[in-house]
Amino acid sequence: MGGRGSGTTTGGLRCAVCGTIVDIAAVDPWQCPRRTAADPHHVLHLTPGTEQVADIDDPNPLVRYGPRLGWWAFARAHGMTDEACIALTRRAADGFVTTPFARSAVLSDEVGTEVWVKDETGQVAGSQKGRHLATILLHLLAAEELGLTTDRPPLAIASCGNAAMAAATLAHRVDWPIDVFVPTWMDPAFGRRLDELGARIHTCERRRGDPAGDPAMLRFREAVADGAVPFSVQGPENAFCLDGGRTMGWELLDQAAAADVTLDRVLVQVGGGAFAAAVGAGLGPDVRLDTVQAAGCAPLAAAVERAGTIDDPAQHWNDVMQPWPEPHSAADGILDDETYDWLADLDVMRRSGGAAIVATEAEILHAHDLATAAGFGVSATGSAGLAGLLHIRDELDPGEHVAVIMSGAARD
Repeated sequence: MGGRGSGTTTGGLRCAVCGTIVDIAAVDPWQCPRRTAADPHHVLHLTPGTEQVADIDDPNPLVRYGPRLGWWAFARAHGMTDEACIALTRRAADGFVTTPFARSAVLSDEVGTEVWVKDETGQVAGSQKGRHLATILLHLLAAEELGLTTDRPPLAIASCGNAAMAAATLAHRVDWPIDVFVPTWMDPAFGRRLDELGARIHTCERRRGDPAGDPAMLRFREAVADGAVPFSVQGPENAFCLDGGRTMGWELLDQAAAADVTLDRVLVQVGGGAFAAAVGAGLGPDVRLDTVQAAGCAPLAAAVERAGTIDDPAQHWNDVMQPWPEPHSAADGILDDETYDWLADLDVMRRSGGAAIVATEAEILHAHDLATAAGFGVSATGSAGLAGLLHIRDELDPGEHVAVIMSGAARD
């Protein structure tokens, strides 16, 4: 990907629910300051700045698009130079790459339109999750280097999939302690890999008196309340997870331009929702973004339908986003019973004219078979965006250029 583009800096953060503004120079801007245990439905979103900055000619997207990122703006606000930001990125985020983007003849023939694929399975820890988490870690390391913090509270994450693996991988690189809260049904082999990376694993059984919801998430939130850093890919828990994720959208635009392709729509699979929110923020409103969930777990699609009758959905969180009963699908990495970043997902769909697609389980399985046959070493979760494309294939214009993102390497 040659040449240099440009964009704007990140200006600050604003709560999408209550409107609270948080300065980009804040040392721990993870959550809306008005969020409490009794009033948890707040979420900070990054806002654009006014300064135009040039991208850096580098294959590492966290370096290339660094000057656009929120953590970089935080560091610069406290006097860190661009050179120091680059050096810190190379130290903590080495190995991130510009992932392949190419037309798939197999998938184009199957769907009947031009299908382009961005393949994130070769990214750090095998998925896009590391992009989300790297900018949280870079923010922490910058604060440490600047003398704004003096200790290293543990990182905390609730996950037993790609997010946990990415989190443990990044924490291990910089010798930062991390607690991973997992369900009782976690694959033991996966646990051994986390253990090899030095993660402290907490298996979370439901306790007497626990409220409804995922016990691992409950224990994660307790750890954060006790001082742990929310090292999460859920925007309400840590707004900066949406920071580095935007590099996927910017990268897609640059790669499409280099291939002389104008993308008409991008389909992104949704579990917690940060993936689609970040890609949509990077793409901007000129590229349609459709979200994809499985029929066995589609809380976002249900919320979009409910939101259609409400003037200000953000003020009716409980009425709009309701937990999905008994999630199930072969795409087990998108079985979040709640789409945590639903407000951001709804916003990018509304701005771009996108829709919430619900793929059948047969389409989930067929998409995985097709992706594998096309040469992608991806899990059923990672190919779920393709399932959405199969679901709407009869609605597509034959001249459309559509893109899907394969993210989540096939398991051993």
